[in-house]
Amino acid sequence: MTTEVQWSELQRDPRSVAALADNGDVRVRRRDGAALLLTREDRASSAAEGAISAARALRNVLAHLPAGIAAKALLDEFPWVDVLPEEERAQFVSDFARAFQASAELGQWSVLEQTVREWRSTAAIHADPKLARKLSEPLSDDFGSVAPPVDG
Repeated sequence: MTTEVQWSELQRDPRSVAALADNGDVRVRRRDGAALLLTREDRASSAAEGAISAARALRNVLAHLPAGIAAKALLDEFPWVDVLPEEERAQFVSDFARAFQASAELGQWSVLEQTVREWRSTAAIHADPKLARKLSEPLSDDFGSVAPPVDG
């Protein structure tokens, strides 16, 4: 259960807010920024360990399933997987399992988010046969130097 308090309440009476956090997460609303979530360290550690265990279990399950079955198992969540060629579905399953585990172990879910976003973009290309054919053609021209990546 998540309890909500205002920032001013946390400033005025931090002990009471800490007592609330002993019973569950506390969402701290602020006028000048996104809400903060106050949680006990033991609950955050348990959540992280649970995510790592789930990631390892999923990796093992997906590794022992035939590639086609594993891809079908992910279709409910990612219906665009059906558009991928069969060999790329198997690669998606492998990449998904590795990114899930890496995200859980690093506590950085952006790794999984990026993997899913990139594979969804690949599926979008395969959904447009003209674009897929054009992007699969060998390059015949030299397009010159490539600008360095820009942060942002």
